[in-house]
Amino acid sequence: MEHMKQDISRLQYEFKECQKLFTALGDETRQYLLCVLLNCDCQGSRVIELAEKTHLSRPAISHHMQILKDAGIVKSRKDGTCIYYYLDPDKQKIGQMEHLFSEIKRIAGQAPDRSGTDRL
Repeated sequence: MEHMKQDISRLQYEFKECQKLFTALGDETRQYLLCVLLNCDCQGSRVIELAEKTHLSRPAISHHMQILKDAGIVKSRKDGTCIYYYLDPDKQKIGQMEHLFSEIKRIAGQAPDRSGTDRL
């Protein structure tokens, strides 16, 4: 039982470490923008180009791009006065998320069967 409490405590910590990534990926608009970026030139896209490909305003796209940058999914580069956004997920952050899901699967596999099928 003590081992399970330690596992749960570690999971809570790992969830917190992945919170920005989950928040960024949990929004449908940002999911859509990531798909748009996947279809863009590998040099990246400017906000105005993303606005032309979506129904979003430039300020809205800038806001979403900042959240994706903060989460470590998107990066940007400046060329003169232009800012280009491109998909470049932080491998460490993606690895943390993969590890979290692996731990959830492992811990759930150790939990007692609660389906109720053994009562029939």
